[in-house]
Amino acid sequence: QLQLVESGGGLEQPGGSLRLSCAGLGSSFFSSYAMAWFRQAPGKEREIVAAINWGGFRTMYPNSVKGRFTISRDNAKNTLYLQMNNLKPEDTGVYYCASTRYGILSTRVSDMYYWGKGALVTVSS
Repeated sequence: QLQLVESGGGLEQPGGSLRLSCAGLGSSFFSSYAMAWFRQAPGKEREIVAAINWGGFRTMYPNSVKGRFTISRDNAKNTLYLQMNNLKPEDTGVYYCASTRYGILSTRVSDMYYWGKGALVTVSS
């Protein structure tokens, strides 16, 4: 059973940067699974922020974060990352790390099998 634990959230000013980490615990299959970051703002549906395949050589971003966010993974450390630059107030929300149970990149909530509890990111001056 894979457990996902996010860290690195917090309060940042517009234009600033934050780096989220997601540690995968309890399973040796972390490196086999495609993973993703989602976020959910108050009163809104959960949305995809970035996705990555099992090996880290394929990534996907929605237009809202493309060029500002970078997803990466270190399979030797069982860790997923999200580097967020040039943050905007609309990036505020709870950020969730999620994992499929296969290697092909996916951006759909319904394809995610494991979820972290979330990390709050607040962008405000």
